[in-house]
Amino acid sequence: MDLPLAHLDRPFDYAVPASMAETAVPGARVKVRFAGQDVDGYLVARVAETEHAGRLAYLRRVVSAEPVLSAEIAAVVGEVAARYAGTRSDVLRLAVPSRHATTEKLESATAPPFSGTVEPGPWRLYDGGAETLEALAAGEQARAVWTVGPGDDGARLLAEAVAATAAGGRGALVCLPDVRDVARLDQALTERLGPGHHVVLTADSGPAKRYRAFLAVSRGAVRIVIGTRAAAFAPVHDLGLVAIWDDGDDLYAEPRAPYPHAREVLLIRAQRSGCAVLLAAHARSVEAEYLVRSGWARDVSLPRAELRTRVAANVTGGSDFDLVRDPRARTSRLPREVFDVLRDALTAGPVLVQTPRSGYATRLACETCRTPAVCATCHGPLRIPGPQAPPTCTWCGTQALGWTCAECGGRGLRAPVLGDQRTAEELGRAFPSVPVQTSSADRVLLDVRARPAIIVATPGAEPTVPGGYVAVVLLDSWLLLARSDLRAEEEALRRWLNAAALVGSGDAPGRVVVVGDPARPVLQALIRWDPAGFARREIAERQDAHLPPASRVATVTGPADLLEAALGSLALPEGAEVLGPVPSGDDPEDQRYVVRVPRTAGAQLSAALVELQARRSARKEPHLRVEVDPTSLG
Repeated sequence: MDLPLAHLDRPFDYAVPASMAETAVPGARVKVRFAGQDVDGYLVARVAETEHAGRLAYLRRVVSAEPVLSAEIAAVVGEVAARYAGTRSDVLRLAVPSRHATTEKLESATAPPFSGTVEPGPWRLYDGGAETLEALAAGEQARAVWTVGPGDDGARLLAEAVAATAAGGRGALVCLPDVRDVARLDQALTERLGPGHHVVLTADSGPAKRYRAFLAVSRGAVRIVIGTRAAAFAPVHDLGLVAIWDDGDDLYAEPRAPYPHAREVLLIRAQRSGCAVLLAAHARSVEAEYLVRSGWARDVSLPRAELRTRVAANVTGGSDFDLVRDPRARTSRLPREVFDVLRDALTAGPVLVQTPRSGYATRLACETCRTPAVCATCHGPLRIPGPQAPPTCTWCGTQALGWTCAECGGRGLRAPVLGDQRTAEELGRAFPSVPVQTSSADRVLLDVRARPAIIVATPGAEPTVPGGYVAVVLLDSWLLLARSDLRAEEEALRRWLNAAALVGSGDAPGRVVVVGDPARPVLQALIRWDPAGFARREIAERQDAHLPPASRVATVTGPADLLEAALGSLALPEGAEVLGPVPSGDDPEDQRYVVRVPRTAGAQLSAALVELQARRSARKEPHLRVEVDPTSLG
């Protein structure tokens, strides 16, 4: 039932009137009477007898005879709710889209049978690649963590894995971070399988289109699904493969309770159904590496010799050699080597320049004492929104005309953090005859022409180019690494590798240059193109610190007085540690505790949190926010 109350999170028995015997099928939407009001629910199963001792109430009505909640997904919903200390009601909202009555009356076109053959192609270059495809075609339980090399089109190689699964007569489910990635795989699948063999499930599709795609899958008319995080619950018939692209992207973390991660949902489904699993990315999340380290999944990656023919990466701006050539290299945002690389690469084709921030001058400071410049009205940070615009407050929008530093009385401003627009302006001055384009959240370019040009993009907004970029330059590495977060370095490497992988490998390896401190291990991992090694290093450090994925963690957030009482009654497993409290950051009156336990006690921790929430719900006490294994602890 649609009752997000923890103490009522269980199935309830109702009698089915004879008049509804034909339409009240398992999985159908129904209305029932509960606590004096009509509530929505799903019919999970029909049985001849009940264990309920009293008299059963009757179903009020069958909203729709369409079975939208299969037995498999109902079980997955229960397991996800238990894993993340939530309720089935909350998970069902994520798993089953809202009903669209008109769409429900339409027939779902059945996908034509796929009779193609497996074509390993570039997969053969990967250690274990051809064997993985053969296992998918044979319907075996292949489990692989696949590091996609630079220059390879991940969408087309993923499409080949889906084709191998379809050739074996089974269904496939692929999750991707955003609609741009979905569009690329959509095109690749259409070219590989032909039209009508797959459907797309995204929130951006609109209610009618999304529900039509969902029904096609639920009815078994189509057995290949791609989509964003909500597609992880798609009821694919005869599921043979679950795959996820770039599982380290924080878009996979559901922002609504109980905050499940799409990767974990897919792994739960794989465990239950025995299907194959493919975690694909240019980078390597610590969770994916943990699966390899434990022996649960195999590593599929390019041999070192092949990598050397595709990409040549180096760090500039901080070494002794850089300082000999350019004495200002350590303090310069664009050292001499960057200009040399740009000049050489632009004779052959386009160059990608990645900068972490969008906008013009996103932060300002006093030119004399370097104190951050703030608004005199609200003390918000100042920025310059455009080339001819005056300094403006980021919070209240007040223009800071005649600004004066409160510390030293200086009137000059400098910009320690520059955005993509200012970067494009500077490069445009340095290379006046070369077109300069920007791609960021305000205006994202999907692709660009293969001609000499400079493309300035923020992380995640990098456009593709036929044949790849001649060179990729990564600016302001310190800015990504300065985040106060457990995953700061992991996330920085992921963003850099995603950009660097867009280089093309022609007669010579594609050039990748990052401006930063070469002593940083994360930059060394980029130079060696070794995301797996970096992930192993992260795991070792987190084991020493008792942090995920070596341990299981939950956060409990709420008013301080409620937290103290709640944690006092929480039955924690042996070996649990309670850290905090610390300010939550969302509400000044809220605080947050962190509870961590050994990984083997993770299920016990979730069960204890479920019991806590149920107790509080039964007593009608205020809600506490509970997150199990949150993506960020910063």
